[in-house]
Amino acid sequence: MDFERLYLKEELSITRIITIHYFEYTSTYHFPGESHDFWEFLCVDKGEVIVCADQESYTLTRGQMIFHRPGEFHTVTANGKIAPNLVVISFDCDSPCMKHFEHLITSIGENEKSLLARIIHEAKQCILTPLDNPYTCRMERDPQAPFGAEQLIKLYMEQLLITLLRRQGTAPLPHPSVKSVKKKNDALLMARVLSYLEEHLQDKLTLEEICRANLVGRAQLLKLFRDTHGCGVIDYFSNMKIEKAKQMIREDHYNFTQISDYLGYSTIHYFSRQFKKITGMTPSEYASSIKALSE
Repeated sequence: MDFERLYLKEELSITRIITIHYFEYTSTYHFPGESHDFWEFLCVDKGEVIVCADQESYTLTRGQMIFHRPGEFHTVTANGKIAPNLVVISFDCDSPCMKHFEHLITSIGENEKSLLARIIHEAKQCILTPLDNPYTCRMERDPQAPFGAEQLIKLYMEQLLITLLRRQGTAPLPHPSVKSVKKKNDALLMARVLSYLEEHLQDKLTLEEICRANLVGRAQLLKLFRDTHGCGVIDYFSNMKIEKAKQMIREDHYNFTQISDYLGYSTIHYFSRQFKKITGMTPSEYASSIKALSE
C-alpha cells in the first residue's frame, strides 16, 4: 500500500514570546503607557483595573481579557481601592486570523484560566527573569529548564487563542457525552465550593464543615481538589487566606495585626509563620518588595 502523508494545517502560529508577566500590584499602581510592534493581552486574575487603549477607557474586572494590537498605545491603572493581580503576555503572531483579536475585550472561562495557569507555571520553570518585573525587556532562559517547557508555552498559547477564536464564531457544539456531563458537574461543584471558601475567609473551617455546607462527600471533594489544583482543600483554603492577606497589604489600609484578625488567625505570630511558609517571605518583607516595585 502507498501511504500518503497528511500535512497538518496551521491556522495560527506563535513565533516568538516577548514577555510573560504575572503582576501583584498595589491599589494605587499606574503604568503611564507604551506602544510596541507586537501583540499583547492583559487578563485580570483578581481585582479591577482601568485600561486605556488608543484614547478609549475600559474597566476590566476579574476574568476579563483585553488584546492590544501592534502599534496600539495602552495604559493600565488600578482603581485606588482594590489591589489587582494581572497576567500580561506579549508575543509575535503574523497569522491572518489575528485580525479578530483587534479591539477584543472578552471574558474567559475555566478552560482559558487553566491554560493561562499552565503558561505561567511553565514560564516559572524555564525563565530566569522575574515574572513580576514590569520593566523586563528581555527574558533570560534557564539552562536547567525541564524538557519541552518553552514548546509547551507555545502550544498552550496557541490553544488559548484558538479556543477564544472558536468562541467568537458559530461552530456547532458537540453532543454532550457522559464524560462531558460529569466534567460540567465537577466544574459546578468546584465553583460552588470556591465561592463558599471565598465567603468564609474570615473563619476557621474544617474539611467536615466544608463538605457538610456543600453537600459533598469527603473523598469526592478531596479527589476533585487533588485532580484540579494538586493540593488538599484546607491547603487551598490556607493559600486563599494568604492571597487575601497579600492583597490587603498592597492596598495599605490595615496593619499586620488587623489583617491577621480579619482572616481569623489566632495570633499575629501564627499568621506570620503561615505567610512565610506559603510565600517564602514575612509580611514585612513582602510589603517592602511591593513598595520597591511600585517606585
